Amino acid sequence: MRPPTASPTGAGGRRAAAPLSETARAFASLDLRVRRRLGGLLHGDEAGLRLGPGSEPEEVTRYRPGEDDVRRIDWNVTARSAEPHVWRTVAEHERETWVLVDETASMDFGTTDLEKGDLATWVTGALGLLSAGPGNRLGVAHLRPEGMTWTAPLPPRTAAMQALSRLPASPAQAGSSTGRTPTDAALASSLDLAGALDALDARHRRPGVRVVVTDFVEPDGRTERPFAWERPLRRLAQRHEVLVVEVVDPRELTLPDVGPVALVDPETGHRCEVWTSSARLRHEYAELAAAHRTAVAAAVRAAGAGHLVLRTDRDWVDDLARHVVGRRTPQRAGRRAPGTVR
Repeated sequence: MRPPTASPTGAGGRRAAAPLSETARAFASLDLRVRRRLGGLLHGDEAGLRLGPGSEPEEVTRYRPGEDDVRRIDWNVTARSAEPHVWRTVAEHERETWVLVDETASMDFGTTDLEKGDLATWVTGALGLLSAGPGNRLGVAHLRPEGMTWTAPLPPRTAAMQALSRLPASPAQAGSSTGRTPTDAALASSLDLAGALDALDARHRRPGVRVVVTDFVEPDGRTERPFAWERPLRRLAQRHEVLVVEVVDPRELTLPDVGPVALVDPETGHRCEVWTSSARLRHEYAELAAAHRTAVAAAVRAAGAGHLVLRTDRDWVDDLARHVVGRRTPQRAGRRAPGTVR
C-alpha cells in the first residue's frame, strides 16, 4: 500500500485524522507487510538482567529439594554428574518503548509518493507492531515547532493504530503535513532535537527501548560536527537501547538539472533562487549533502545508538527488515552460556 502524500489539516494547524475505516485499512495493510517481512524476528517479551520466571535457560545449578521445580531438572547434566541439577531461567518482564518523532517544518517535505513526515508515521506504526507482546507498552513523544507533546504509553498494537490515524485522510486533499507555512516555523518554539532528547531522558528514566525518528536537518543549517544533539543522545544511550531512524528524501542528496528553481527553507522561511543546470552547483550540493550524512552517521555511532536510514523513494519495510535481520543483541557481561554449571 502506497501512503498518500497530501495531508489535510485540522484546527490549530494539526493534521486531520483519517476516518476510522481508512485507518483500519492502513493498519491491516501495514500489519500484513510487517508480518510477511519480519514475522517472529522482534516479537516476544524482553529478557531481563536477572534470573527469575521465564522460558530461556541461563544456567544449571544443583537441585534444592523443596525449592526448585522438578520439571526443570536437566537430565543430561544429572546423568553426567550423578547428582540432580536444574536449569534456571532469565527473568522476562514487560518492555517500555518510547518513540520520539520529529514533526518540525523540515519533515513537511517529499518529492516522491511519500513525505518524510508521513514516513515517520508509518515507521511509528511498524514499531508498534514489532514491539507487541504481553505487558509491553509504547508511547510517542512529538517534537513540534510549538514544543513537545506526549502520547501516553498504550499496548503497542493500539499505539500503532493511533499513530496511523494521523495519516492523510485522502490523497486528493492538498496541503502540507501540518498546515504550517515557513513564516509560522520561524515564529515557533526554540525547542530543538537536543532539547527533545533531554526531555525524553528526564521524563522516562526506566530502562527500555528508545527510537528517534528525525531527518537531522538543523534549523541553522549546520552540517558539521559537533552537533548539539550528540551529548543528549549519548546520555540516552547509556540508559536505554536506542535506535535512530534517519528519514531522507532523494532531493536532499542531489539536485536535478531542471534550470531555475526557487527554494524555501521550511525551518526559517528563507527563500533563494538557484540555477540547477550548473554542473558545479549540483556537484557541490551533492558533496555537502554526502558530508552531512557521513557526519550524522559518525555522531550516532559515537553515541552508542543504532542507526537506520530510510528513504522516501525506497521500500522502507524492506530496509527495516534488513536492519532487523542484521541486528545483533550484545551479550551481557559475565553471562554464562546455557548449560553452564554453577
